Formats: sequence, structure tokens, C-alpha cells
Amino acid sequence: MEHLVRGVDHAAFPTFDPAATVRFYRDVLGFPVVHSICAAGWGREQHPDFIHFFFDIGGGDRIAFFYYFGLEPVHDQPQGDAYAGFGADVPGWFVDSRHLAVHVDSEEHLMEYRRRLDASDWPVEMQVQHETIESIYTHDPNGYMVEITRALRPVTPQEDLDAELTIEALVEVASGPEPTLGKLLTRKAELIVERAAAWEEGVRS
Repeated sequence: MEHLVRGVDHAAFPTFDPAATVRFYRDVLGFPVVHSICAAGWGREQHPDFIHFFFDIGGGDRIAFFYYFGLEPVHDQPQGDAYAGFGADVPGWFVDSRHLAVHVDSEEHLMEYRRRLDASDWPVEMQVQHETIESIYTHDPNGYMVEITRALRPVTPQEDLDAELTIEALVEVASGPEPTLGKLLTRKAELIVERAAAWEEGVRS
């Protein structure tokens, strides 16, 4: 199918601390405010007055926040963010799996954001090199995890093909009983064997 989407217009989140949110995104990270909407009782029944404000995160993309006047925090759980709370028994890696990642062009730019964060109230919590990227992580004033990342090298066409096979195997295994990583890797190997002859024929032709 033709790919018609041209990127993220905006990702939106609630905040109960708009002042700290502006300090973090505008004053620490340097993302300019580019739009805001003030609404008096607009929306569903009993919808409170609110402001919806946007920051430019590059490439024509934006991150946005809702601040609802008079609305108190919606949970008092020990983990989570302004949107959702989790009990102490929920693993932290699961809580942080929902996050926003933005990318920069170079190690120099990544370290500049590390410098800005480390000099702020929201210092970098970890810096990790993954397979093809290096990232720094922190939590914003609302408890949302934010990742800033750079590419360590280009992703190859072979890795794109590997991703297609991996996800095809995942869909099959996750749709069956008791999915495991081992089952996924076994099914992926089977797919490689099944398609190897066709790939070789394609290369020859």
C-alpha cells in the first residue's frame, strides 16, 4: 500500500504542572512554544476549561499538553505519570516502556542535551548504547520518560528485511499459545529457510 502519512503532527499528554512543563521543554531543552488553544468549557459534557499548548520538537513535529483548570491529579499510585498510575508491584521497566523518543544528528548534539539536562532539575538518569543507537533518558515533570537518541550507524537493507521476518514470526507466535522468544526465533529461522530459494533466484535474475 502507498505510504501517505508524513510524520507526527503531535503527541498529546495531560499535565498537572504546566509551569514545570514549560521550564523543562522550553527553557531546558530549548523546544519553542509554537501554538496554544484556550477553551472555555469546550468538548464533552462537564468538560472543564483548559489550555492545549504545543512545543516544536523538530521536523515539523510537536509535543503537546493539556492543562485542565481545577482538575486534581487522577491517581496517587507510587509509580507512573500524570496520565496513569501503577502499584509498587509493577516492574519499573514496564512503567517506562511507554515513552517519547526524539533524535539528534550527532554525538555532539546528544551531549549538548545531556549538559542541559544535567544542569537542570531533571538530570539524565541513564545513557545506553543499543544495537544501532545511543540514547539518554530522563523523566519530565509529569513523570513521562523522555529519550533523546542518535544513530550509531545507518540501518542496512538487510536489517530491514530481518525486521520484516521478525515481525511476521512474532505475529504468528503471539497469536498462538504460550508465546516465548525461543518460539519466535525458531519460527523466524523456519521462514528464512522457506524463502531462501526464492531470494537466491531473485539475486540471480
